[in-house]
Amino acid sequence: MLWVLIALVPGSVTMIWQFGYGVLFNIIICVSTAIMAEALMLACRGRPIIPTLMDFSALVTGLLLALALPTIAPWWIPFIGAIIAIIITKHLYGGLGYNPFNPAMIAFAVLIVSFPKSMTVWVLPASLIPDGLSIADVVSLVFSPISDNTPLQSLLDGITAATPLDQMKTQLNLNLTVQEVQANHVFGSLAGEGWQWVAIAYFIGGITLLAKRVISWQIPLGVLLGLFACSMLTYLLEPSSAPSPLFHLLSGGAMLGAFFIATDPVTASTTVKGRFIFGLLIGLLTYIIRTWGGYPEGIAFAVILMNMAVPLIDQYTQPRVYGQK
Repeated sequence: MLWVLIALVPGSVTMIWQFGYGVLFNIIICVSTAIMAEALMLACRGRPIIPTLMDFSALVTGLLLALALPTIAPWWIPFIGAIIAIIITKHLYGGLGYNPFNPAMIAFAVLIVSFPKSMTVWVLPASLIPDGLSIADVVSLVFSPISDNTPLQSLLDGITAATPLDQMKTQLNLNLTVQEVQANHVFGSLAGEGWQWVAIAYFIGGITLLAKRVISWQIPLGVLLGLFACSMLTYLLEPSSAPSPLFHLLSGGAMLGAFFIATDPVTASTTVKGRFIFGLLIGLLTYIIRTWGGYPEGIAFAVILMNMAVPLIDQYTQPRVYGQK
């Protein structure tokens, strides 16, 4: 868990650099709430508090959730999300090692279904906000109630926009070509403006985990290969209406999901073949949800769906026992 936290540093710093102090507030609220919720549940269950907190699992869950949330979410979004992740998704199933679903992704899914308006407020990257946002502005947006026709609402409208994935999906449904959509200022040279650098930072962190053998290569390769293969096929068939594979890999949460979320040792498949199949199907489902589903990003729902399939995958991919047919 400590190496996961270290590997998340490049992506976290890049997120704060590109999208401002709102990311930092998400991290502070999510992590502190997750740790307090963990301590509360451990006390209620009569378990040792300090030794259990020192496994850093609650801290990792809080950080992953914070990095998945909108970059200017009101304070109660990360607060509620961390409670759902720790209390409901983790401890009501028996705690670490017994939860069948990824806590951070369940929390994200519940939040986006329950509070869709608050979960779609994404700040433009720093390169598209010439004057930038002061920390006082971010505090006001995060902690003050916002209503229509107020200075705060006007400020919010001026600095937020749909994510590149959302923008691409919406505009393609309006019969625009990919080339026309990418002429918008939210798109960079590789993928979404700002998002491409965040994805590269997560990739660097993921390679660090692989080098340290904290995670195995099968799941990240499966996720990225599944997403790449599907997007490449549609791109070759119809490049004017299907974004390139590079756009899919470097936009949204593909890299974060492949290296840090899908590889959760508790909720992922445990066999060698199973891990690759698990990752491959996550990549496939992510592409399906992004392209034809009701949400622009599909990582969270793909991971949750495949968490449910883990027992079946493990059942049929068990390695042969030595001396047995």
